[in-house]
Formats: sequence, C-alpha cells, structure tokens
Amino acid sequence: MDLQGWPHAESPFHAGEQAAQQRAGSREKMEAAGRRVVRPAMPEQHRLFFAQLPFVVVGAVDAADMPWATVLSGTPGFMQAPDPGHLRIAARPLADDPLAHALGAGADIGLLGIELHTRRRNRMNGRIAAEDETGLTVAVEQSFGNCPRYIQLRHWREAGADESGTAAAWHGDALDTGAVEALRAADTIFIATHHHDAASGHSGGADVSHRGGKPGFVRVDGARTVTFPDFNGNNYFNTVGNLVANPRAGLLVPDFERGGLLHLSGHSEIVWEGPEVERFDGAERLVRLHVERVVRRSGVLPLRWQFEAMSPWVAQTGSWEAAAEH
Repeated sequence: MDLQGWPHAESPFHAGEQAAQQRAGSREKMEAAGRRVVRPAMPEQHRLFFAQLPFVVVGAVDAADMPWATVLSGTPGFMQAPDPGHLRIAARPLADDPLAHALGAGADIGLLGIELHTRRRNRMNGRIAAEDETGLTVAVEQSFGNCPRYIQLRHWREAGADESGTAAAWHGDALDTGAVEALRAADTIFIATHHHDAASGHSGGADVSHRGGKPGFVRVDGARTVTFPDFNGNNYFNTVGNLVANPRAGLLVPDFERGGLLHLSGHSEIVWEGPEVERFDGAERLVRLHVERVVRRSGVLPLRWQFEAMSPWVAQTGSWEAAAEH
C-alpha cells in the first residue's frame, strides 16, 4: 500500500498545535510538511519497526481525564500490524499501572515506538478498536516519524532471574525522596498529553513523546513542581500544542538500570520567553509541571538497558547549573 500523506481537507494539526506553530513563525512551513509526512495509516516501514521492538511507550488518560505515560513490553513480535490501519499489542498494563483501567475500547491512545540502540522513533496516535485479556488492537488515526535528536544510546537485554521481583507501588500527591532522586538523575523522560475536540475531526487525541537532555535537565523546584527545557525538534508542536489546548500532562521517568518507572501527572504551564529561558542554552521554551499525583513502581519492567553514549545533540544544550551562573 502506497501511503501518500495526509488525505483530508482539514489540517493534520488542531487549533492548539497551529497556535504554537504560529507563535514560532513556522505555521505555513509545518502545514506543508505535515500534509506530506503525517499519514492516516502506517507505512510498511513503520509496521515492520513496531514489530521488532521489545517495548512501546503509551500515553492515555484515566477516568479523571488526567494523562499518564507508561510502558508495555513483550518479546519482539508482541506488536503486529495485520494491515496499515491497525496495530495489535499483545500486552496490557499491570494492576498497579496508572493506566491499568484506562485502555478500554474507544479510548484515545498515543504510542511511541523508540529503539534506543539505533535512535529511531516513530509515533502512532489512534483509538482502541478492541481489547481483551491478552492485549489491545489500536485503530490508526495518525502515523509519522520523528528525528533522532536527544535520544541517548542504550542497548537492551532481558532482565535476569536475580533481577526479578517488584515492591508495592508508592502513591502520593507530592514528590518523595525516591522520586526526586530519579528526576535529578534522568537524561530521558516521556510526556503524555491529550486534546479532544469534536471540531478537530482527524486531529487531536492522546499523544506521548520523548524528551532528552543532560542528566539533571529536569529541575526539581519543590515537592510539587518540576521544570524542563523544550529544545528544537520537528516543530510540529504536538506536545506543546496539546498543552496550549489542555494543560494537563503526565511524565514518565524510566530507571533503565533497574527496570523501575516513575509516573507523574498534573497541570502544566509553558514559559515561552524571558530570562529563565534565555539562560538555558538550547531551550526554546520551558515546560513546568505542577505535580498532583505520583506513582513510583520498582522493578516492573522485564528489560534492562546499558548506557553507551549521549546524543551528540545534547552537547549543544545547557544545564541548570550553567544557567544559574549566567
């Protein structure tokens, strides 16, 4: 099947994304680019890519309409695309996952397939067409690739028998010591957002995206606030555009060495300009999350990753320590 691009008369970008593009001075350019590369189904390359992955990052909203990001995993092949319009995922969230009860038929879902050892990533946003005890079938609404910027090089392996075992999930409404330590050490996070507007037609819904930087690029401003820079990317403004329309967001911080996941959700604000942005090299804006819920889960992933190298793009970015010296 030869997929030529966006087939609909309406834009592939909803009003929030368009507003962010306009503010960045890239609206017309991004509209043309979006119509070329955003597709209503998966090209063969993306179908094969998802099928070779051992995990996928998922974004969706819970019963209170709060976005969360999580990870589903399995033996490569646990995701299969029987046709360009559908992706079958033979996995479900564990019982202690914030999205354990959120991935039912009809729910919006955002998927990020990311291969850390090659720095490849592809996005697919859609809706759950069917679900059962063994997994989900997602109907594709938007499929598009992303650049490799800010992805740290890591190689995965299956966790050994001596690395198995999980502790009870920790829940809170503010960051505890474990959450603070994870955030301050992080060089990779994922952010889930959501915007649903009937007028948007074929755009909007759930989305999840990657953010990377030097360890510590997420600043902990207190027990209920974190801030991180937004660097130059593909300029589609999927994440920022969703936040313009709906400031609710969820962050996911993976512990690559021990298989843990830290989930945060809350309301965000975008710092578009000013001294705080200017002092952080490479930052085009900042995202500040006011944390409302925290779920910290130890050892829940059956995978482990070995760090190899930072992304070369990260060298062009700053740090909060350097920003404080300006």
